[in-house]
Amino acid sequence: MFSCFSSVCLPENIFHLENDLQHTSKSRFLFAGSWLKPSLSDCLFEFYFVFDFILNVYHFNRDDLEKLFSKTKFDAVIHFTGLKAVAESVSNPRPDFDNNLIGTINLYEVVAKYNCKKSMANIKKIPCVEYFELKATNPYGRTKLFLEEIARDIHKAGPDWSIILLQYFNPVGAHESGKIGEDPMGIPNNLMPYIQQVVVGRLLELNVYGHYYPTKDGSVVRDYIHVMDLADGHIATVRKLFSFKNIGCIAYNLGIGSGTSVLEMVAAFEKASRKKIPIKLYPRRPGDATAVYASTEKAQKELGWKAKYGIAEMCRDQWKWPSNNPWGYRSKP
Repeated sequence: MFSCFSSVCLPENIFHLENDLQHTSKSRFLFAGSWLKPSLSDCLFEFYFVFDFILNVYHFNRDDLEKLFSKTKFDAVIHFTGLKAVAESVSNPRPDFDNNLIGTINLYEVVAKYNCKKSMANIKKIPCVEYFELKATNPYGRTKLFLEEIARDIHKAGPDWSIILLQYFNPVGAHESGKIGEDPMGIPNNLMPYIQQVVVGRLLELNVYGHYYPTKDGSVVRDYIHVMDLADGHIATVRKLFSFKNIGCIAYNLGIGSGTSVLEMVAAFEKASRKKIPIKLYPRRPGDATAVYASTEKAQKELGWKAKYGIAEMCRDQWKWPSNNPWGYRSKP
């Protein structure tokens, strides 16, 4: 059995932890909440996930990482950590630099010291294919771009590294049971948790930023992926890391292969919830791209992975969570 370390940074979210922080079970896989655990119940790998707020909240502290890696031998690292709010990165980019860049460099240094040189990282970039020239439109995106370049440079300097970069955009949905889902603190930065809070009455209306984009309905177009499909994609990637030698540093896109506009997503959620979602239109935000979605042909061919769920299923499962838990993991204030 292989042991796999993963980092999860949740500065803006509180998730149901149950007993997941205890290093006791066979499958210690915890990414953005325990709803990923069912996907790994039959997995041959042992996962040990560490929340970044245990390791000094916004960035990896080198001393804390040293303590962890000195006590446990890891065969691979899955690195999810990253601040991801575009608007906040434009107004105040320094936290993104501190967490996304410095924290990742700290992690690479400790990983190298303890000879754990298999790595996965989620790096975000029409349709986008893996060999496109890489560009960024905001400070958050630039930190992700820098991290890709850092990973490639590390491999060039040490060919014994095996690094897979997963490029995906907007994980949404929830576990189909409706018992595990996303519960952001404060005003959500992402579309789907914002929609769900409007539908259950925690927020008055959905703010839509930009409605004159050159798209079919004027709102931005994005690539969405069901969280359970994303879990399966990570499992397929870990299997590749341990099934092939001399992987190098390669990238794969994970998504459904097509884009969905904000207003299309609103309509799909209205259908799933059978509720009307009030919206308010605002000017576009600095740093937002018009349309971003990915081609997933390479992942299908080389990882044997393909998304099983579409927008309707994403909205169906996303709605199950707040309909059963309108105030998330908290009691009504």
